[in-house]
Amino acid sequence: MKSRGVTTLAVLSRRRLLATAAGLGGVGLLGLRPEMARAASRRQSVTPYPVDAFFTPARTRAATLSPGGTLIAVLDQLGTEEEPHGVIDVLDANDPEGQRKRIDLGPTEVEGLEWANDEHLLVRVAVTVKVGPQAVTGSNRRTSAQEVTSKRLLSVSAVTGEMAVMFQDDRRRLRASRDLGYVVDLLRNDPGHVLMAAWERDGMLGLHRVNVATGAADRIERGSSGTIGWETQGGVPVIRYDVNPRGTVLTVSGRTPGSSAWRPIRRNRIGDLPEFEWVGEGDTPGTILVTARVDGEDTMAVREMDLTTLGMGTPMARRDGRDVMHGVTDAAGRYVAAAFYGERLEYDFVDASLGAHHRALNAFMDNDCDVYLNDLSRDHNRMVVGVTGPREPGAWYFYDRQARAVVNLGAIRPLDFERLGLTDTLKVTTRDGASIEAYLTAPPGGRPGPLVVLPHGGPEVRDLRTWDRQVQVLAAQGWWVLRPNFRGSGGYGMAFAREGWGRWGDRMQEDVEDAIDHAIALKGLDANRVAIMGSSYGGYAALMGAVRRPDLYKAAIAICGVADLLEMLEWERREDDTEGRLVYDFWTKRIGDPATMETELASASPRRRAAEIACPVLLVHGVDDPVVPVVESRRMKEALDRAGKTAELIEVEDAGHADWPAAKEQELLERYIVLLKQAFA
Repeated sequence: MKSRGVTTLAVLSRRRLLATAAGLGGVGLLGLRPEMARAASRRQSVTPYPVDAFFTPARTRAATLSPGGTLIAVLDQLGTEEEPHGVIDVLDANDPEGQRKRIDLGPTEVEGLEWANDEHLLVRVAVTVKVGPQAVTGSNRRTSAQEVTSKRLLSVSAVTGEMAVMFQDDRRRLRASRDLGYVVDLLRNDPGHVLMAAWERDGMLGLHRVNVATGAADRIERGSSGTIGWETQGGVPVIRYDVNPRGTVLTVSGRTPGSSAWRPIRRNRIGDLPEFEWVGEGDTPGTILVTARVDGEDTMAVREMDLTTLGMGTPMARRDGRDVMHGVTDAAGRYVAAAFYGERLEYDFVDASLGAHHRALNAFMDNDCDVYLNDLSRDHNRMVVGVTGPREPGAWYFYDRQARAVVNLGAIRPLDFERLGLTDTLKVTTRDGASIEAYLTAPPGGRPGPLVVLPHGGPEVRDLRTWDRQVQVLAAQGWWVLRPNFRGSGGYGMAFAREGWGRWGDRMQEDVEDAIDHAIALKGLDANRVAIMGSSYGGYAALMGAVRRPDLYKAAIAICGVADLLEMLEWERREDDTEGRLVYDFWTKRIGDPATMETELASASPRRRAAEIACPVLLVHGVDDPVVPVVESRRMKEALDRAGKTAELIEVEDAGHADWPAAKEQELLERYIVLLKQAFA
């Protein structure tokens, strides 16, 4: 097999290396400044990719390092979409560019991979079979033919290649369940077993101790009707997650080891940035590590939590104006770092020497990507990192600190980064003197031209300077693409998010408009060819933008967007099944209370101001959307029709809140492109 390390590094990572450390199997990092000839003379005649190039099946799905750092496993998808074929390649970490040992998984769709211990791998696969028409018992009716996909977790020996299906001793479960669950705990002190959550025949979730060699399972705990998962300490459940019947609120509960009573810790609306997340087990029984925001503090921080008192300790890692994204642990379960998003993904390491190596990996990627620390060996000498960036759909690298070597392991899609659009981070001063960030992606070649602005959903989430397929598809058409993190976004602390509360339709829209003005002035773009497009809250922002600025936007595309704030709030009130109307209270705080702000909310509702829209509008909505009901887009279409405006509504059958498959996404993107080309003509 041809080596996929240094010799093919530029192809797989789209990074060019001009210096190689002599005598090493990989590339020396520390002390080197790879000079990646970016830009000064970038070709103006770059040929962009066609849309379908962005939708080719992902090749490498995962790469992972064994806990002891001796073996590397790479999960690849071969074959075609119609006839998939999965394989695992096992590499010796002492010779990562040497001969690969291939384990054939057969005609399966592969999804994920991790080590259960230093020998056994756990691989998640999806098997699709065609089921012909069948007679319905007790009637003369027959069901139609259909495809049935079942998801299974396989235990695979990296040494012998032998495989076992988890729960293979429970044939009734295998026949009845489409999804056999997921791993909760790798049980580092019991390497022969893992803990898995899997659905029982009565629909409840059970927690099971499963033998990784044989797949045999024993249930150790059973959840309640809403339980969707657990976290454990020393193999004992100490955190439990439950959702309400509507699936809109997550309740996090805790208990001390040895106790059977669960006590609520937090409740969060699903779909927004969490206020509480698990990091690791902690050093002492009854104490765990979490990321959380506590009363009186603006940002999320890593801290200890006492399971007996549910009290939070002082921050172990925090930054002003930046929420912790997640915490990182090593193969032994020890806490090593907190992740933040600054210029790119950054870590605050417990061991400062690891920071130098992470910075070196960033430099190797020309400081243009996010380098995620996926696996860190017990001795912290070896790691596997995941890399993604504006021009990097995703790749994996092995790094050996002692050898000062980095080896490419595989990539999701081999797209030439020179044919993709560069992304800059903009610092925008708003009309009232505030400061926001925005990401501006140029078309390949960087010529001035039209601008498409993509306000994100949420709204209390944020865009990152990372790979975004939709952005690169639009940039490939010759358009600039702007993603503003307006006030009201998440990730910058609670004070920044609160700046958007009650300001839908004005301040949040103004921030988008100010970012547009900044981008146009900075890059000399065509101010007469600007369009707006977004999903969820971004769909609302697209519609409201078209209302506010008929002089600015030449087209608006709203995907699963809110059209009438008063009607949406009334729907939330009716549908809210939580104690104390938690969801309705959440939205009245963010959007506004109809009891005191009815006039303002009506004015901020695009449906009620459809006559003010001048540009063509495309509405797209999943028929089964549980977050924003499809009636929002239907009523918006009716209002536009009554006003004599140009509007189209596409309803996506069997789809929810913009959760359609890749084939549908490609089809819709091509529709968006047609509309935008007409608008920019």
